[in-house]
Amino acid sequence: MLKKILLLFYLLFNLSFNAQEKDNLVFKNGIERPSILSTHHFGIFSARINQNFKISPPKSSTFSLNYTSGNTFHPYVEAYFPKNPEVRARLSEIKWHDRPFNFINQETTPADYINIVIDAVIKEFRANYNFAISNQHEFGLTIRTYLITKGKHPFSLFTSDETIEWFHTNIAGGEDPFGRRYYGLNQVNFSYQDRNGRTLQLNANDFFVGGLEFNHFYYPSFLKDEEKHIHVNFGNHIGINTSKFNTSIDYGISLNSVKSLTLKNKNEFNFGVGASVLYKNFINLKNNNIDLGNNSLLASLEGHIEFTKYTKKGNYNAFGINYHIQSRFNKKAEEGYYKLLGKWREINGGWQNGVATLYKALSNWSIVYTYSKRNYKLSLFLNQDLLVNNAPDFQTGIAFNIPILK
Repeated sequence: MLKKILLLFYLLFNLSFNAQEKDNLVFKNGIERPSILSTHHFGIFSARINQNFKISPPKSSTFSLNYTSGNTFHPYVEAYFPKNPEVRARLSEIKWHDRPFNFINQETTPADYINIVIDAVIKEFRANYNFAISNQHEFGLTIRTYLITKGKHPFSLFTSDETIEWFHTNIAGGEDPFGRRYYGLNQVNFSYQDRNGRTLQLNANDFFVGGLEFNHFYYPSFLKDEEKHIHVNFGNHIGINTSKFNTSIDYGISLNSVKSLTLKNKNEFNFGVGASVLYKNFINLKNNNIDLGNNSLLASLEGHIEFTKYTKKGNYNAFGINYHIQSRFNKKAEEGYYKLLGKWREINGGWQNGVATLYKALSNWSIVYTYSKRNYKLSLFLNQDLLVNNAPDFQTGIAFNIPILK
């Protein structure tokens, strides 16, 4: 499979190239990876980690802007989590959609309760500043903000409800497979009540600052293999979450490796593998934060393949495919006994996703294209959740990067 992908990249981009000295080429620092993190309705309130597939600190300080648009749709669903061990054991023997649990009151049928409905196109705006501290150390500062929208044309051309439902109706998925048309297109319905009775509510055109992120990367020389073109870096990550729903500090670490393969015509392949772990709410800065998942640790694993084609002027086009998987937000054990309630008769499928996906590992594939010159870099990407759990369904983005000091 890998050989077929590499051959496809080569056939797509193997146009004529006049060999030239490496000094004439724009310096390429590993793999081009803008922020392709999903606009998950829980994830946007935490400082999730972007893997770093660079091979060294930047030669000059850089400033970048990253814009992402993602469509998320989960119909209204309720969930009960029985507290009685005997009830849990009995329900665990029955398929989740057939479990006979009727909540009466906390004395008779004690249980935790949540409800959730998510219908919005979430826009993320990131501003990043990165600079080298030394030959082996890099520091980065990020501010991330969010806008909750209805996703109308033309501002959400690819991620609007109309575009997605046109695709389902005419190409794949069938007519209204998740009930968007049933509930109505182009609207915002964003509400979540956690098991403590606290409510997260967002409306159309709500804008908020998600937080600040501080990232330190170490590129150790003792793990660098120049002959095999293998580079490794370690990351330390601190996120200060500033929304009114989650005011807290997250801490995480990451490990990334890049293998480069330069062809005779100076074009190149790069292969990246990275892993990270984030401790959510390492420090709570207030007592009434919304419960955004009872898994304290979010682990991620990521792989990236990229082919780079240099132009006659020494600029380059890079085309990459990325796979990213993140661990579940809620503890797996609860999936074995929860009771879900929703409009399963009215919806063709996925009525349970608002709760069920919190107990699944979230994965997505991204296609990334970058064009780079010496004085700027432009990246475009598409992100698709092939598990079709709408968290989010489809996502697009653009990033612009410029050096600010020579």
